Amino acid sequence: FHLAGIRLAPKEKLEIPVLFMPAEMKIYKAVVVILVMRENGENWPYEVTGESDTDLNRNVIVAENGETQGILWIYPINGTPEAPQQKSVVVRCQARQRLEQRVELLLIGVMPGATDLPDAGNSAMVDMEESSSTPEVTDGSSATLEFLYELQYQSDEIRYQLESLVGMELVEKEWDTESRIVTLIFNVVFAPSKPMRSEATLVIQCTAGGLWKFPLVFIATEPEVDDVINIEAVGLNKESIVGFKLTSQTR
Repeated sequence: FHLAGIRLAPKEKLEIPVLFMPAEMKIYKAVVVILVMRENGENWPYEVTGESDTDLNRNVIVAENGETQGILWIYPINGTPEAPQQKSVVVRCQARQRLEQRVELLLIGVMPGATDLPDAGNSAMVDMEESSSTPEVTDGSSATLEFLYELQYQSDEIRYQLESLVGMELVEKEWDTESRIVTLIFNVVFAPSKPMRSEATLVIQCTAGGLWKFPLVFIATEPEVDDVINIEAVGLNKESIVGFKLTSQTR
């Protein structure tokens, strides 16, 4: 859309509405351009020279006499569609045991054929950790799709609790060109040391555009009983004592 003839007083703020309604899971780009000129049509006496700031040289409109006729502000907008949040995937394991589970996730509406990453200025770009992978999915037409994935936690406390107990690796991927559905199969390892219930979110981004979030619930149930302690009475109203050792698993 185009807005014109907006009059701004000194120090006044201007709000510019931006509506994003993506029709497909792909990257959308646009530019908001704002041009400011004096209401009376006069120029600013400031002259742009070769020694002026580079950004200033690029963002001003110079009149014939060298004075400044208008000032431009250019704001790039990068839109990344996000799929509706999916149902929670529950990973359940008994405390002090190790569970290895395959989790199958469906990415619906994937657009093929784009391999470039979004611009660094994209505010919707997920900040992936060094451990994140970029596996490739290739269909019969040699269109390559790349994905980034990361396990995000609700707080630093949950991250500290789960990070050493949970591992994820993408082991299989399938690309259905007709339905535009990509199936990603993850191998999830969960090795809890004590009973707990924590939540995390697996965030998957396709470099062709699109963001999918899958809630994960990690549940550790009560561990097996270590041992049964039998105490034999030595007589009525007399104390019986039994000793046993406990070993700490940490420092």
